[in-house]
Amino acid sequence: MHDRKPYLELKQISKRYGGVAALTGVDFSVYPGEIQAVLGENGAGKSTLIKIASGVTDPTEGEVLVEGKPVRFRSPTEAMRAGVVCVFQELSLLPEMTVADNLSIIDPPKWLGLIDAKGQRERARALLKRVGCEDVHPLELVRDLPLSRRQMVEIAKALGRNPRILILDEATSALTADDVERVYGIIRDLKASGVGILYVSHRMREIEALADTATVFRNGRKIETFTKGARSVDAIIEMMIGREVTHQYPEKPDPSTDKPVALAAANLAWGREIQDISFNLRKGEIVGLGGLDGQGQRELLLALFGVLRGVSGTVAVDGKPLLLDGPRRAMHAPLPMALIPEDRKTEGLMLPMSVRDNMTLAALPHLAGRFGVDRDKENAAVQSMVDRLRVKTPDMLAPVSALSGGNQQKVVLAKWLMTEPGIILLNDPTRGIDVGTKQEIYRLMRELANQGAAILFYSTDYAELIGCCDRVLVIYGGRIRRELAGETLNERSLLQSALNVDATEQAA
Repeated sequence: MHDRKPYLELKQISKRYGGVAALTGVDFSVYPGEIQAVLGENGAGKSTLIKIASGVTDPTEGEVLVEGKPVRFRSPTEAMRAGVVCVFQELSLLPEMTVADNLSIIDPPKWLGLIDAKGQRERARALLKRVGCEDVHPLELVRDLPLSRRQMVEIAKALGRNPRILILDEATSALTADDVERVYGIIRDLKASGVGILYVSHRMREIEALADTATVFRNGRKIETFTKGARSVDAIIEMMIGREVTHQYPEKPDPSTDKPVALAAANLAWGREIQDISFNLRKGEIVGLGGLDGQGQRELLLALFGVLRGVSGTVAVDGKPLLLDGPRRAMHAPLPMALIPEDRKTEGLMLPMSVRDNMTLAALPHLAGRFGVDRDKENAAVQSMVDRLRVKTPDMLAPVSALSGGNQQKVVLAKWLMTEPGIILLNDPTRGIDVGTKQEIYRLMRELANQGAAILFYSTDYAELIGCCDRVLVIYGGRIRRELAGETLNERSLLQSALNVDATEQAA
């Protein structure tokens, strides 16, 4: 396949954590000027592979070579000095520091032996311009940036280290559509300059658009490496999950308008993000929130859950008015509400805590005994959720940080399902997780709806909205522009509505 030499090689790499094999006998190479995609379900071994390649962890067996010479990276800094730079899905930025400080944290520009603050700001401006983020000020604190901007700053930080091999782990999962296009351009420029790109993603369209070659992992083993176009999407998914793909989305029930209204929102407004939004959400239905990212969908979910201050308009739950003055009120509404947040690691989980403690965090009042928490009741409830959601964990006392991304997301879902919600608000719940886990979440959503739950589902993936939802409210500029259902719920209509283009206008 190649007549030139790889820059980075992993030979017969195995990694075990206790008795669990994360990787077994893997041979893997990354070439200069080539984009290689790495595919596989969560828990397939992708994260372990890139942690070994970038110096985060040591292999149990095997060796790493750079330009044909064996190396042992004792830290990510050593890997960076060898030209191997990684942008992890879990951002490494320090939130209390400025963007400029974060971008030069390892090797700041100096003048007379001291940090050159002006030089640091100029360097930050140049790197931010390179990633199309001139709107970010070098002296802004990282904590004040939205998630998509933090992700772009992370990419700028990696570029500042002049990589020979750039590893991107779900680098576009938190980005807006415009930023995704910018990242595509950056990746292609780096490829043209001879940088090798290792690209981990669950988005098949990205793989098709960018990758020269792709490697599939399953259960810690490399299954196959192939060139672009050599395998169909179905064949790739079959390789990833080890079985034939059937019915990606559960069957929808026949449309019905006689189901009782679970939530009625009227004239909701908040700043520029939410402007005069009114809609009904019925028991037993899944309603999607569509549109381009950043049009007010996330703010609408936060407003309904009482997170935002100063929201005007009214909300009724099961026919009774609900004050939007805090999550506690939402959780104790006539139909209890649950919000699955956007960022599972910072908003949904306490990473050092155990699987059990994370799952029961929101439902402790339900598990109380005479003298505090009833441990037998708690353990039974957790085991029931582990079985129901097929959470892969060594045991319920393992730290949730040790789980794969897809299993962490299942723990977040389990935490809120334990509160027995009647209304479930989902904020892009399948972002950055694998095909198999996505299908399990789709199945769970429909199962909950069939049991009478009302689900409001925001997704950046149009195929998910079409496959999962009974109807979709398309939001543009903080307003509902169109409701799509039945035959009108298709990709063309979704895109037209997302861009605020009228179908008749386009035909003209």
